Amino acid sequence: MRDYGKVHTTFWSSTTIRGLSEDARVLALYLLTSPHGTIAGVFRLPDGYACEDLQWSPERVREGFRELFANGFANRCETTKWVWVKKHFKWNKPENPNQRKSAMKIAQSIPDECTWKPDFMRVYGDFLGIEWNQNANPSETLSKPFANQKQKQEQEQEQEQEQEKRGARKSARTPYVQFSTWVNSLPEGEDAIPPDDPVFRFAADAGIPDDMLALAWSWFERTYTGSRKTKRYSDWRQVFRNAVQGNWGKLWRFTADGQCVLTSEGEMLRRALEAEARRAVA
Repeated sequence: MRDYGKVHTTFWSSTTIRGLSEDARVLALYLLTSPHGTIAGVFRLPDGYACEDLQWSPERVREGFRELFANGFANRCETTKWVWVKKHFKWNKPENPNQRKSAMKIAQSIPDECTWKPDFMRVYGDFLGIEWNQNANPSETLSKPFANQKQKQEQEQEQEQEQEKRGARKSARTPYVQFSTWVNSLPEGEDAIPPDDPVFRFAADAGIPDDMLALAWSWFERTYTGSRKTKRYSDWRQVFRNAVQGNWGKLWRFTADGQCVLTSEGEMLRRALEAEARRAVA
C-alpha cells in the first residue's frame, strides 16, 4: 500500500488516455493513485474494493478493465483479482536499491495462478533482478545480484527508449476509432475477422462450436453499434478475441461433461436473430 501515487501531467495528453471513454480514464487515474497500489505497480484489487472506492457497480468496474486491457494500459486477472499497471515503472522508477528490492518482493508474491504473471516476468523480471521459470516450483525462484548503478541506469534507459519506440510505431499505425468507422474502412473483400485469425484456433481448442462463435460476432456487432457505439479502440480484432476469450456476452457455458451449450442470454439472441432473418425474407 502506498500513501500516494504519481500522475504525470502528460497523462491527459497521452494518445492512449485520450482515446479512452470517461469511465476508463477515471479507472486509469484510480489505479495510478489507488490506496491499494504498490511500488511495483501490481496489486490485488477485488471487486468490492474498487466498487466501494469508485462508488461503481461491479459491471461498470469490469467494463472499465476490459477497455484498459484492450488499450494496453492495465491487465487484471479475474481469477486472482490481481492488477498490473503495465507502464508503472516508466512513470515510477525505483529511486534506490531498497525501493527496487521492495518492488522485487511484491512481484515475487504475485500468485502463480495469475494469468498475466508470465508476461510481467518476461518484461520486468530482469529489471527487478528476478530469475523466474514459468515451469519451475515457485519455492525455487531466486533473485539475481543487483547490477551496479551504471548498469541499472543503462538498462532503464534502453527499456524506456524501446517502449517509446514501440508506442510511437503503434500510434502511427493504429489510430483509436469507433467500431463502425473501423468496419467501413476495411478494404473491399476483406473480412472483419479473417479465416486465419487466432480467435478460430482459440475457439477450436476451447470447444466452442462455429455457430456459437458466429453468434458472438453478432453480439459484438450489436453491442458496439448500439449502446457502446462511442467506444474507441486501436485494434478491434483483438477486442473481439478478448470478448470471445472472456465470454463477455455470457452466451455460452460448459456443462459438467465439458459440452459447450448456450446460456439463456445466448438462446435469446439466437432466437432474435432468426426472427429478424425471417422478417427480412418475408
